Amino acid sequence: MPGLLIIAHAPMASSLKAVAQHAFPDCASRLMALDVLPDMSAEQIEAQARLLLSEVNSPEVLVFTDVFGATPCNVAQRLADGVHVKVVAGVNVPMLWRSLCYADEPLDALVARAVAGATQGVMQVAVSRPQNQAFKPGANDQVHHHHQQ
Repeated sequence: MPGLLIIAHAPMASSLKAVAQHAFPDCASRLMALDVLPDMSAEQIEAQARLLLSEVNSPEVLVFTDVFGATPCNVAQRLADGVHVKVVAGVNVPMLWRSLCYADEPLDALVARAVAGATQGVMQVAVSRPQNQAFKPGANDQVHHHHQQ
């Protein structure tokens, strides 16, 4: 079962870990988080990330980052070997929860599940008003008293 590591701008990584633990309380041992502070160098981030990778206790790790091209992602790419450590940028809650649901799958399958969870979890939500409008009688309503419920 692959481990999971979130490397993101503070406080996103720890916040996502908290959300994950809210829905999946038993995931703490396989999920690590590294909040990247504004004054941290890439070397400091990489050193902390490597330490967390060693604590995951799994030969395979999926690393999530928040934004492609930003410092957390650039550091995550230094960790990736394409076989045992893979990186997915654009982490969001649906991606993370999907990964936790399928955490027993091999790393390549988990990457595919994570990306699918992210894209399927983002959608425009239709806005419609509830149909609880007050009754206002019109000209013909005086006689028939039709109420739409």
